[in-house]
Amino acid sequence: MGELVAVIAKALVDYPEQVTVSEIIGQESTLVELRVAQEDMGKIIGKQGKIAKAIRSVVKAAANKENKRVIVEIVQ
Repeated sequence: MGELVAVIAKALVDYPEQVTVSEIIGQESTLVELRVAQEDMGKIIGKQGKIAKAIRSVVKAAANKENKRVIVEIVQ
């Protein structure tokens, strides 16, 4: 799932080389942390969080297909 988040994020930002994704795998779910350059935070979050919500929806749909639970967090 981390690769999916990275591909989506790199397509949206001005500084794709600064996109980092880390996965923390737990017993019941996987946490995917997305980090981007400070200048790109607005592009990843979007107006009223619409882009962030869309990213989470796509990842959730892919995770459901594999019977997994994935949480996407955007961190600074």
